[in-house]
Amino acid sequence: MSEQIEQARPRERVVVIGAGMVAHRFVEAMRSRDDAGRFDITVLGDEPRPPYDRVALTSYFTGRDPEDLNLGGAELWADPRVTLAKRTEVTDVDRNAKVVTTAKGVRHPYDHLVLATGSYAAVPPVKGNDLQGCFVYRTIDDVAALRGYVEELRAAHPERPVRGAVVGGGLLGLEAAGALQALGAESTVIEFAPRLMPLQVDDGGGQELRRLIENLGVEVRTGTATQRVLAKRGRRVTGMEFADGEKIDVDVVVFATGVRPRDELARAAGLEVGERGGVVVDDRCRTSDESIHAIGEVACIQGRVWGLVAPGYTMAEIAADALLGGESSFPGADTSTKLKLLGVDVASFGDAFATTPGALEVVYSDSVTGSYKKLVVSDDAQTLLGGILVGDASAYAGLRPLVGRRLGADPSSFIVPAGAGEGAASSLELPDDAAVCSCNNVSAGQIRSAVDDGASNLADVKSCTKAGTSCGSCLPIVKKLFESHQEKAGIAVDRSLCEHIPMPRSELFNAIKVAGLGTFSEIMERFGTGRGCDICKPTIANILASLGGGHILAGEQSTLQDSNDHVLANLQKDGTYSVVPRIPGGEITPDGLLVIAQVAKDFGLYTKITGGQRIDLFGARIDQLPAIWKRLVDAGFESGHAYGKSLRTVKSCVGQSWCRYGVQDSVRMAIDLELRYRGLRSPHKLKLGVSGCARECAEARGKDAGVIATENGWNLYVGGNGGATPKHAQLLAQDLSDAELITAIDRFFMYYVSTAERLQRTAPWLEELDGGIERLREVIFDDALGLCDDLDAMMTHHVGAYADEWREVLEDPEKLAQFTGFVNDATDADPDLLYVVEREQVRPATADDRARAAAGELDLVDSERRPVMIAGSTLEVRA
Repeated sequence: MSEQIEQARPRERVVVIGAGMVAHRFVEAMRSRDDAGRFDITVLGDEPRPPYDRVALTSYFTGRDPEDLNLGGAELWADPRVTLAKRTEVTDVDRNAKVVTTAKGVRHPYDHLVLATGSYAAVPPVKGNDLQGCFVYRTIDDVAALRGYVEELRAAHPERPVRGAVVGGGLLGLEAAGALQALGAESTVIEFAPRLMPLQVDDGGGQELRRLIENLGVEVRTGTATQRVLAKRGRRVTGMEFADGEKIDVDVVVFATGVRPRDELARAAGLEVGERGGVVVDDRCRTSDESIHAIGEVACIQGRVWGLVAPGYTMAEIAADALLGGESSFPGADTSTKLKLLGVDVASFGDAFATTPGALEVVYSDSVTGSYKKLVVSDDAQTLLGGILVGDASAYAGLRPLVGRRLGADPSSFIVPAGAGEGAASSLELPDDAAVCSCNNVSAGQIRSAVDDGASNLADVKSCTKAGTSCGSCLPIVKKLFESHQEKAGIAVDRSLCEHIPMPRSELFNAIKVAGLGTFSEIMERFGTGRGCDICKPTIANILASLGGGHILAGEQSTLQDSNDHVLANLQKDGTYSVVPRIPGGEITPDGLLVIAQVAKDFGLYTKITGGQRIDLFGARIDQLPAIWKRLVDAGFESGHAYGKSLRTVKSCVGQSWCRYGVQDSVRMAIDLELRYRGLRSPHKLKLGVSGCARECAEARGKDAGVIATENGWNLYVGGNGGATPKHAQLLAQDLSDAELITAIDRFFMYYVSTAERLQRTAPWLEELDGGIERLREVIFDDALGLCDDLDAMMTHHVGAYADEWREVLEDPEKLAQFTGFVNDATDADPDLLYVVEREQVRPATADDRARAAAGELDLVDSERRPVMIAGSTLEVRA
């Protein structure tokens, strides 16, 4: 009876005004917890797109598509209980009628209203702030307009660089300076305070930050007030004048002087607002109207407005909990931040400015290496109160959770190089209530509980706790907590490859390399037990191939391969194989097309253009493979390695040669890369893409290594994967020359091949790499591990030792003898292979097709493409 009443009860209407990051978190929280389906949620956003990651706005200038910034999946907005209205401006809130009205006159009744309107960019009251060429830095539309204007200026004045200025030297200001640099413009940062980032770093940290920023080519002016923006002719910006009378020439000005809460709707509706703005809410995020909640940057909670995403996420969770009948309240906010600005690490946490009575400061500064580190501790030097890190923030993940805790060691050991700062911090046992992920308010205890509840890997932990899913800076400490708790819980952190090899693939790879072993028997005798299995055999075969151990079908190696590698072709559902000739960069001559077409026609093969710009030929019997290969090899083709854990394709757009937008020759670069890395065996398949401009037609950012052309060279992205859990690649380096690009990819691939685990693609490998993309840069460009010469030598050996596997089989009678249909008859076609002709090509016949053929309802052909007739269980070839 109670269930019937529950079903009959009308759903409560929740209207959310605002479609930003915090609104998205609120909707996610409501959707995941509203098991009874009590609520219908309508989200009204004034931007023309769904919620997106404002924190990553600067990536828009490095070739990233705006859609890549979207938060959550399409399934969230496909939920029948959730409605997202874009381009919708709310103009009125009628609290008595409980209705909100849009600019188009549409009325939305509500039972519960959530204000998540966020904030707007503040523009200082300087004369000329509305001239053409003045911008703010807040939304995708803002940064798109900035990019378009700078590109227009560059086209109009190719003889000189565009001159840009940023008013504001805080977080947004330095991000805007980075955006101008990414656009090829000169950049000057003007800050009224005596140092950069005055809210995050002290004088010492500010001095080091300024030195690092200036070394990157950005001019910095601190203690400077902007008087007005100048325009000599018309309305376009031409310069700036400061309070001391000095003037500079500029073409574009970006105002990044902070934000203000968008509380105008609340004010008009008569809700209480704070003295400095923001809708006043209690600790449960309720406004002065109990039917209305406010969350994020528009909310004034505990007497202040919080301009960070982490407190906003906490408020979103609390508001959702309140609507669902919970009693949670706002616990205060962690204002810790870890940022990378213009490639420079900056972090601050806790009482960074030593305001606690009796607080002591421990400072380490090294201007030679560009590092400033400060810890604030209690008067007895035992308890960590806060800290500032500039230049090297690697210790942040381990130190931030220790705020308010006893260090148990000399504070200096956490920051001076000899003390191995990050190791010292992360080696301590964190209490359960220690915050690990401030973005998502995840504690060390929640990480441990996830392990207790069955999380068996880092991906499980991230999924159930959300730790590490926002900025990602906490991942190293999350991984350490996960593994250490597994061990303490009696769950063996078993990194064995299999029951026969008691070490992970990465260790086995280096052990084989150092020992100089070349056969499976030698490796098992030295490092394993037993005769091997379907895990260690192909893994060892893969390692031997990576180390240049000869043809994969030579000697013992032939018996180790997976089914596909074993026959140098891809096994299909009916037992036939597909053949994929290499087409470097997708470029092929008409004669080449004719050869492939004739082979397909002569052998009756199904043909398909692949997503990697190749042509796949399906339906070849094993005994037909050598004849097909010979025709292709004689015409200059070679194996496309579609069957191996190896390089697959290098996809390219048409590039500068033909496209009016292209700025580099992407086809030539794609061909060079494919011919260099062809045959490279790795823990998993490898794919590359090369785009000739930022329009990204080759989808390079979805590849293990993606290359995007700039006017100054190439931007390199790494760690992108498709598949069941797609990942966008991360920017590794910008404006590389051809030689620099190839060297960087060489080292990236070889470092990955040497250290990744079995069947681990580059995306999860990079995610689990301590230090992530920053550490990878250090290894590849700064030779942090002293491995660059070794990685270069490994790639040189691979390139020099490459040979086409198809050709080698054709030239070796012993290998060639393996390709027969039947042991006692190498010529008979397999009578079990039957096909249906569809769209003028064949496909394997299903069981239903065979039944229909036996009933005379469908025509089939055999493996020779001859019409057949099925009578009962008898198959006859028709005349």
